Amino acid sequence: MSLVLPAVLSIAARRKFSRLALATAMVLVAGAAQAQGAKVPPPQDTPYAGTVNLRVDASDTRQGIFRVHETLPVKAGALTLLYPQWIPGDHSPTGPVAMLAGLKISANGKPLAWKRDEYDVYAFHLDVPEGVSAIDVDFQYLSGRTESQGFEITDRMMDMEWSKVSLYPAGYYTRGITFAPSVTLAHGWQFGTALETASQSGDTTTFKPVAYDNLVDSPIYAGRYFKRVDLNPGGGAPVRLDIVADEPKYLEMTPDQLKAHRELVTQAVKLFGSHHYDHYDFLFSLSDQLGGNGTEHHQSSEDGLGADYFTAWKESAPDRDLLAHEYTHSWNGKFRRPADLWTPNFNVPMGDSLLWVYEGQTQYWGFVLTARAGLWSPQEFRDALAMVAANYERNREGFQWRTLEDTTNDPTAARRSSLPYRSWQMSEDYYSGGQMMWLEVDAKLRALTHDRKSLDDFAKAFFGIDDGSYVPRTYTFDDVAKALDGVAPYDWAGFLRERVATLNPPLQNGIAATGWKLVYTEQESEYEKQYNSRPQSPRHLYNFAWSIGLTLNDQGQVNDVRWDGPAFKAGVSTGATLVAVNGQAFSNDVLKDAITAAKTGKAPIQLMLKYQGGFRTVAVDYHGGLQYPHLVRVEGTPDYLSEIIAPRK
Repeated sequence: MSLVLPAVLSIAARRKFSRLALATAMVLVAGAAQAQGAKVPPPQDTPYAGTVNLRVDASDTRQGIFRVHETLPVKAGALTLLYPQWIPGDHSPTGPVAMLAGLKISANGKPLAWKRDEYDVYAFHLDVPEGVSAIDVDFQYLSGRTESQGFEITDRMMDMEWSKVSLYPAGYYTRGITFAPSVTLAHGWQFGTALETASQSGDTTTFKPVAYDNLVDSPIYAGRYFKRVDLNPGGGAPVRLDIVADEPKYLEMTPDQLKAHRELVTQAVKLFGSHHYDHYDFLFSLSDQLGGNGTEHHQSSEDGLGADYFTAWKESAPDRDLLAHEYTHSWNGKFRRPADLWTPNFNVPMGDSLLWVYEGQTQYWGFVLTARAGLWSPQEFRDALAMVAANYERNREGFQWRTLEDTTNDPTAARRSSLPYRSWQMSEDYYSGGQMMWLEVDAKLRALTHDRKSLDDFAKAFFGIDDGSYVPRTYTFDDVAKALDGVAPYDWAGFLRERVATLNPPLQNGIAATGWKLVYTEQESEYEKQYNSRPQSPRHLYNFAWSIGLTLNDQGQVNDVRWDGPAFKAGVSTGATLVAVNGQAFSNDVLKDAITAAKTGKAPIQLMLKYQGGFRTVAVDYHGGLQYPHLVRVEGTPDYLSEIIAPRK
């Protein structure tokens, strides 16, 4: 709290501050000064006495304001409240504390002064007076109100993460702090969550008390148009698809679509041989307004795609691996978790060194399970994999200076911001680069055991233990190598290090090892056409990365330039706008025609660019024609790739 008045106020306005207001401020500052020297206490594995009552009013669909009230049992003395900073699944310190506003703390109806920590903006210090056994905390969480910020609530649906609407006491493991949460929704809305309901009154739902770590791991999706679909009707732990949509028509599924989504659950449980949830909820938003999402939780996942996921099924293949990826995380990432990613609370820094397992192998299984379930055809799977493989053959020059393991630092270093030269800087390549490595591991296991064992056996042995338990089990690099050795003896530690800890790793080996090879033609696959052309998709771009070496959006703005590629060597910069090609106004077809024509000629392709208010023309000396990736069989070799995606009986 500061007595310094905003500089933008006029002198007259400043004089209007009453003596009473100044006196009140003096009291608050005096109290805060006592807490100024406080330090954030480290977490201890002891239970917090009592239960924190948390009420969130999430009914403001017009202004997107979440109103929070907490009552915390306390004892006299110094107290530090924390806003969650390191959010599981984000892998980075991205808790949106800037969106917290209006913080007021009181006891017995009287205000208590608080002071933000001098160096830690997520920590708030206060002193609890003698005789006070509980404090009240009120604040608002102000959700994004523009498309660039991402909408978390619209007039039809909402995505609410408890980490954004709660403060918790420092000095304790989050598993030792019990919360009794409740939420008030817009009238008539229905919701999905992994939490268990205790009672309901009008539009307010009260949930059963839960440890704070599990509360944060259990978001809510709610909406005016809601549908719950049972994906495991044959028995066992329930798995539900909780859908909220912009309009009722987007909730409808065909029998074949329902069958494929149910088969996803069947194939995942067959793969891992276990489950680690009481019930699992896919929290699935189908909206052209609510921000897209894909965040894992132990007994649920946040999944957000365009409104027409079901109604434009034939054109939406590139979206269909999302559910499989997030579901796999229930086993890989939430139950089995890298040791340096487990932390006692949400304000202790996480380590991301093994994200090539956590995310890389999940990316691998996400593709595989999508195909096994029938959400992709075998051809769609191969076309999707071809695009990934092409990136690691022609579009990842950054491996000349950094390793795959080093990209695990990207969530903290870059925080998923846009990058000017992604192929050189790279961006979280532990996802797809890890996927390519695990493809090779699968093929290697099959070759070593004469096709008797595979990565399926590793998945069951490593992730499938302790059936029914959702108490996290951590692992290290040595644990991963040892588990692989248990499937088929080999120098797995050396194999893995060569791919994650050295420059220029051989990440393309997996394609050939599975009996296929990567080729390029002048025709896009149907999958790639869909990937690049869906207008409502953030991926919407024109992809010339594997030919002249750039990608553009439909306005001609250059999204990325491949480092040392033909366009880069000609001087094309990310952020420039392509205005004309060989004297003709830019369009996707005009650029395609120019690249095709240059294949049989010697003249360079002339690109007119607008950038920073000026125009210039560059000559791209490229004559290789259009290049789009595909996979073709290598005759006379085992077809492991087809075996990998075959449904398990």
